[in-house]
Amino acid sequence: MNDFVGMEELLQDFLTEAGDMLSDVDSKLMELEKNPSDSGLLNEIFRGFHTIKGGAGFLNAAELVTLCHLTENLFDKLRNGELTLNAELMDVIFAATAEVRKMFGALQQSLQPAGAPGEVIGALKDALSGKAVAAISRSEAKPVQTAPVPAAVLGASPAGADSVDWEALYNALTGGDIVAQVGATRDEKQIAAAVNEEESTKKAFGRRSTDVPGTTVGRRAGDVPTTEAKETTIRVDTDRLDQVLNLSGEIGLTKNRLTHLRSDILQGRHDTDTLRELDQSVSQLDMLVVNLQNAVMKTRMQPIGRLFKKYPRLARDLARSLGKDVELVLVGEETEMDKTMIEDLNDPLVHLVRNAVDHGVEIPEARLAAGKPEKSIVELTARQEGDHILITITDDGKGMRPEVIRNKAVEKGLITAEMANTLDEARCLELILLPGFSTKDEISSVSGRGVGMDVVKTNIQKLNGTVSIQSEAGKGSTFSISLPLTLAILPVLVLRLADQSFAVPLSMVREILPVTQQELQKVSGKATMVVRGEVLPVLPLAQLIGWGSNENSEVGVLMQFGNNSFILTADGFVGHEDVVIKSLDTFRPKGVAGVTMSSEGDIVLILDIKELLSDVRGGL
Repeated sequence: MNDFVGMEELLQDFLTEAGDMLSDVDSKLMELEKNPSDSGLLNEIFRGFHTIKGGAGFLNAAELVTLCHLTENLFDKLRNGELTLNAELMDVIFAATAEVRKMFGALQQSLQPAGAPGEVIGALKDALSGKAVAAISRSEAKPVQTAPVPAAVLGASPAGADSVDWEALYNALTGGDIVAQVGATRDEKQIAAAVNEEESTKKAFGRRSTDVPGTTVGRRAGDVPTTEAKETTIRVDTDRLDQVLNLSGEIGLTKNRLTHLRSDILQGRHDTDTLRELDQSVSQLDMLVVNLQNAVMKTRMQPIGRLFKKYPRLARDLARSLGKDVELVLVGEETEMDKTMIEDLNDPLVHLVRNAVDHGVEIPEARLAAGKPEKSIVELTARQEGDHILITITDDGKGMRPEVIRNKAVEKGLITAEMANTLDEARCLELILLPGFSTKDEISSVSGRGVGMDVVKTNIQKLNGTVSIQSEAGKGSTFSISLPLTLAILPVLVLRLADQSFAVPLSMVREILPVTQQELQKVSGKATMVVRGEVLPVLPLAQLIGWGSNENSEVGVLMQFGNNSFILTADGFVGHEDVVIKSLDTFRPKGVAGVTMSSEGDIVLILDIKELLSDVRGGL
């Protein structure tokens, strides 16, 4: 049974606002750990818990109210100097915020959350009473269904409004514990004041005028969201929406002008002035469409800091569990990229941050022995470079030795000894991206199974990105991720095969080469071509898509896919275009990522190079 029938919109508003607020609280907690006497931070964190508690009270989420109220009281004592912040108390606070987030997960499923584990509640109460707090172990809180929210809380107009149970409503809004603590009498004035305060909290969580709904394809009215579902809304600055509106208006005026000119031309007016006006109007329309396209793309752009701010907490908790002292430094949080890509970046970045803390940096004793500071620094940066975003994760740890990685890959049977001998240092480092690779002999709860870096590589390739690695033994390692600004518009090279056009991502194209039969050579029965001393395999596009071989191909495209280079041959090339990809939902041939339309109105198939190469055995 759904506990929040009829108030899904209010619930989602609360989760969006409160989720952002909790992430902000986590970030401030990390700052507070460095500056425990910062009264400004203490006040901001106190207000964050107070506001979340108010919204939870309005939703009658009593267990969430209880947890937030205890944590709020704890920060009240900290800001008043009645308690002193230490590492153990921070562990309790972080455990409390983790439980709040779990409760958000239950609410996301329209269920009332279960209470926090007894050890968390007990630790908070011990801290409030001045007792030493015990170590916290994490446990999962499962959502349970409880009584539905009272009709008065739902905002409905119950029959006999004059007979509203004000005491029940007050308890629903406040969790029933505030009045008991301060010993106040429940007269109507106090209850009305409390209701007004909670109504203000409700407004604080109301939908913002700049929230723009995202795609809802496949969703039915009444569908219950799950914690795994991606956000389908995005916040857009009103200035950006105004720009889109203005450009739309200008396009409408230009369209009217073109319609009038078309009418004149159909009536036989072909004079120089008319044709010049037509040319000017078409040029203006072209400029406006490009500007509108850019403006619409900007509405999808979000600062990557919203994702980055999750990781300092992750690094801190993992470092404490491993007995390490690590600080995660964030740089370039204001860098913007497509929101859908930001969501898909989470898993790769989680793996990289965890690997930096677990594998990269040393324990304090080892760092001191190596002449390094006791505290390790891991830096997560983002910046825009042209039409790409570069994200780097750098640590000042022990670094990686290429020969050790190469030997471990041979030992695990991932490559042969002969292959290993042909690899330079850069290619040796990239062996850690292979499925099943791990330098750890023992499996722990953190690492050792050899799946993390493979996940990173696979997920980044899905975003048309690349991963590169640099490392120096004793100094540290840097993992660099290069990504396009957006996936909605893709720069492509359009090739021609017979009468059909195909497109390949321009990011994979190194150069275009003429191909003649004299330049092709057979090596082990396979076609190859020598380019500046490098022997490269030649793969006919016709063969890859199952059209049979085509020996009359005149154009070769030097492609770079991951660590491999090859020459893709076709009959010719049309040119470079920026295209909008349309997916094929009902029928998608193998090796086709989507379709687009050329400037001439022809259908162009956009190729999935990775999928096409999956059937090539020994061709690369």
